[in-house]
Amino acid sequence: MAELENPGVMPKLISFLSSLLERVSETNDLIRRVTTQSQSVSVFDGLSRPPITIQCYLERIFKYANCSPSCFVVAYVYLDRFTHRQPSLPINSFNVHRLLITSVMVSAKFLDDRYYNNAYYAKVGGISTKEMNLLELDFLFGLGFDLNVTPNTFHAYFSYLKKEMTRLQPLSLVLVPPRPVITFNDEEASHQQQQQQLAV
Repeated sequence: MAELENPGVMPKLISFLSSLLERVSETNDLIRRVTTQSQSVSVFDGLSRPPITIQCYLERIFKYANCSPSCFVVAYVYLDRFTHRQPSLPINSFNVHRLLITSVMVSAKFLDDRYYNNAYYAKVGGISTKEMNLLELDFLFGLGFDLNVTPNTFHAYFSYLKKEMTRLQPLSLVLVPPRPVITFNDEEASHQQQQQQLAV
């Protein structure tokens, strides 16, 4: 999609995706603490929360993976599919980083003509090659190998992201100078001054 090639779009997309995943992770962490319902532990779960933020991690992947910008939208589609097919494995702060690197890698392999191997993605993601291989396999089975994203699906997800990015952009404050008071005679001017004084 040509819009994704615009250099200003990707930083916004990464920022929005990271804030979205941050909110989902925090919500699921809270649910995990307050509910007695057991959640499965998977190969994606770390023993502790990674010290790197989701946004820094996504920026790192974007910087070093050299995959097409479309891969990030497709990775988002894959994450959504994965969570719907695997409801016992919600995205949380213990697994979000591994899910991200895996979904981007799988989308790059599926979409791009040229992509890096698992060892390279493992280095980018800060994990071992053996773990990257295991994550990829588990992710593919978790998706039911449903990797095809139709143009309509891609457009729907990208449109949602674009709409949310523009909706959540901070509004710039525009200072409007006070309008001058137009008067026709001195009597009317003194009357308007009296009204302004009373209003204060």
